[in-house]
Amino acid sequence: MSAILSVDALSHAYGKTPVVRELSFALEHGDIACLLGASGCGKTTVLRLIAGFETPQAGRIALGGELIADARRQLPPEKRRIGMVFQDYALFPHLTIAQNVGFGLPDRKSALAIRRIEEMLDLVGLAAQGGRYPHELSGGQQQRVALARALAPAPHLLLMDEPFSNLDVELRERLSLEVRDILKRSGTSAILVTHDQHEAFAMADVVGVMRDGRIEQWAPPYELYHQPATRAVADFIGQGVFMPGEVVGKGEVQVELGVLHSDLPLECAETCMTCQRDCHLDVLLRPDDIVHDDASELQAEVVAKSFRGADFLYTLRLASGRELLSLVPSHHNHAVGEKIGIRLAVDHVIGFRGTPGTAHERPAAATVVPIAIARGR
Repeated sequence: MSAILSVDALSHAYGKTPVVRELSFALEHGDIACLLGASGCGKTTVLRLIAGFETPQAGRIALGGELIADARRQLPPEKRRIGMVFQDYALFPHLTIAQNVGFGLPDRKSALAIRRIEEMLDLVGLAAQGGRYPHELSGGQQQRVALARALAPAPHLLLMDEPFSNLDVELRERLSLEVRDILKRSGTSAILVTHDQHEAFAMADVVGVMRDGRIEQWAPPYELYHQPATRAVADFIGQGVFMPGEVVGKGEVQVELGVLHSDLPLECAETCMTCQRDCHLDVLLRPDDIVHDDASELQAEVVAKSFRGADFLYTLRLASGRELLSLVPSHHNHAVGEKIGIRLAVDHVIGFRGTPGTAHERPAAATVVPIAIARGR
């Protein structure tokens, strides 16, 4: 499958401040991608460069195999066949919903345009709302109108800039799934920009985690969570703590809670040399890696708890004073200060090259080759 969008070594700065640094990725036809990162990482600038609102200072952008931007050539935004959904919807208050949807169509009163408007309203579940005005609709409905308007001209690519940030959490989660379904049914390739990893995971086929103008990792959500390529990605995605470990044998890592066994070679150096005995690793433990078990002899003290409905997120302190997280079904309602039994249930643990006693002192930005460790025994 050929890429609908190719971004190669893209760089951009505002004045003397670099914002995008030699960034590269490719988006396949029909896929939904997400640029995910904290505020100021450069993700919105990348979107503006693709849309044609900014001119790259280095690198190139190709859409459908055609060069649309580099440092010498800039195809105007209106000629790129790229749709855009903005954070504030940008609907015209004086136009009906149908008129908003058809705004970007040529000869909007033609039978062909009217049919296309009806198709788009039906696609987003607003077939009966064409005669109403934006202020008469809910925020979620307005966002679907903005999506229908962007899809109406049949763009090669759809760009979405924090499209759900103005909505409440429950509606944001539901609408992100609805929008993904709409895009898949229409066969539209799309790029979403967000700082919300739950939104990214719900919508995207592939996610690029951005940091300081670069993509740290470009991968499906499952891979980002279970196989982060850098410590920065591991820190940003999900929750967890790093625990010092030491290689004690072939495929074996000793941590405070016990020995983890790996069916894969232990690779913890940038040169991918196999770890030997006494090699020190920092092992990432997620909340779902630590299971509450009343029968376990291993005890930990509850120092904090967060009720989430179906489960609690417990912060636990081990006898050594080290803290970790555990996700526990909510019928196990333990008090702060109480000691509970725990055990390891590690399906995917990531290890990074470490040094004795420095798991929490080294910079989180260290780029290393991860290891995948199988279930602890």
